[in-house]
Amino acid sequence: MSLKNKLNRMKNHIVRDKPDQHVEHLEPVVRMEIPFLETWTSHGVKPYYLDEDYCLILEKTYKLSDYHGKYRLGQIKDAVDAWNQFEGTHPLSAKGLAVEDLFFFDTETTGLGGGTGNTIFLLGYAKVKGDQLILRQHILPRPGSEIPLYHSFLEKVDYNTLVTYNGKAFDWPQVKTRHTLIREHVPKLPSFGHFDLFHGSRRLWKSKMDSVKLSNVEKEILDFHRTDDVPGYLAPMIYFDFVERKDPEGMFKVLLHNELDILSLVVLYVHLSFQILGIDSTQSSDEKLLVGKWFDYLGDKEQAVKKLEQLISESAGPESLAAKHTLAFQYKRLKNYSTAYDYWNEVRETGPEDLRLEACIELAKLSEHQFKRYDKALMFSEKAYEEMKERAVSNEKVSYDLEKRLERLERKLAK
Repeated sequence: MSLKNKLNRMKNHIVRDKPDQHVEHLEPVVRMEIPFLETWTSHGVKPYYLDEDYCLILEKTYKLSDYHGKYRLGQIKDAVDAWNQFEGTHPLSAKGLAVEDLFFFDTETTGLGGGTGNTIFLLGYAKVKGDQLILRQHILPRPGSEIPLYHSFLEKVDYNTLVTYNGKAFDWPQVKTRHTLIREHVPKLPSFGHFDLFHGSRRLWKSKMDSVKLSNVEKEILDFHRTDDVPGYLAPMIYFDFVERKDPEGMFKVLLHNELDILSLVVLYVHLSFQILGIDSTQSSDEKLLVGKWFDYLGDKEQAVKKLEQLISESAGPESLAAKHTLAFQYKRLKNYSTAYDYWNEVRETGPEDLRLEACIELAKLSEHQFKRYDKALMFSEKAYEEMKERAVSNEKVSYDLEKRLERLERKLAK
C-alpha cells in the first residue's frame, strides 16, 4: 500500500490537540545499521553517531540574495542593523545583537497538544553565516535516540536567541545521560522563544485575518504561496509511519514543510521589524496606528507619541482619530491638558461611536478637575449619558460613575 493511501486510511484516526498520541510503546532498536541509508544520503541527510546510537541531520545553504516571498533573505541584516540604531524599547528588538546571533527555530512533534507523550521528532533552525543562510534539521530516527538528537542540536545552537512562531510553551524532554552538554543544557532550554513572532503577528493582523497561523501570514502578508505542501497536522502520522516502516519517503515532505516554516520566520522577522521601525513604505494607516498603540501598551511614551503624531500628520481618516484618542491619554499623563482636550473634543465630534463615549467622559474629567469649568463638565457628562442610552451600553461601573459625577456637578453649579 502506498504512503498516500495509508495516510488517507489512517486520517480518521488522527485526534488533534490531545497529548495521548505518542510512540513510547515502540521499542528503540539500538544498533549502528541505518535502514534506507542510501535513500537518506541521496537527499543530503547524514547520520550523527554518539554512544552506539545516532540521529540524522540535513543541512542546506541559501544565498542571502535568494528570495522567500517578497523579501530577500539578506534583508535580515538590514533589520538587525536598524534595530541597533533604534533608541526605544521593544520585545522584538535585536539591539546589541549581531545578525549571526539569531536562530530561527521550529519543531515538529508527534501531537498538536502539549503534555506527556508529545515527542519532538524534528528540530530545525537557520542562522546567517557570512553571506549565506545555513538551515539545519535534526531528525529523531526513533524513540530513544534523544541523546544524539539533543547533543547534535546543542553543539550548534544558542538557545537564548531563538526566533519562533509558537505562541505556547515547548515540550522539552527529560533526558538522562552522562553527557554534560545535555545534562546541563536541556533543563535550561526556554519554554518560549526569545522573539516569538506569533504575538507580533496577532497584534498587527488579527482583525484582518480569520487566523494568524503562519500559513495565512505567509500568503496575506509575506506574499509566499506553498505548492504541494504536506499539511502540518499530517506530520505526526507520517512520522509514525516512518518509525514503523523505516522508509523515509514521507519524511522528506515533512522536512520541506519545516524548512519553509523556518524560511518564513526569517522574512517575517524582517517584515515585523520594518513595520515597527517605520521602514516599510507600504505600511497601512491601520498598521501604523497599531504599532503606535503597541508602543503605548509597552509604556514607551516617547516612541508612542512619535509614531502616532506621524500618523496624524499623514492621514485624516478614522485611524488618525483613533491615534488622537490614544495620544490624548499620553498628553493627559504628561499634564499637557490643552492638547488632550483638543484631541478628545475632535474624537467626540467626528470619531467612531465606540470612542465617543470615552472621549466625552475624559472631557468631563478634564473640564471638572483641570479647567474648573463645571458647566462644560456637566455638558460632557450629559452627552456621555446620552451616548450610553443611544447605544444601549450596559456597564454598571461607567453608569454609576456618570450618575455620581452628574450629581456632584449639579451641586457645584448650584452653589
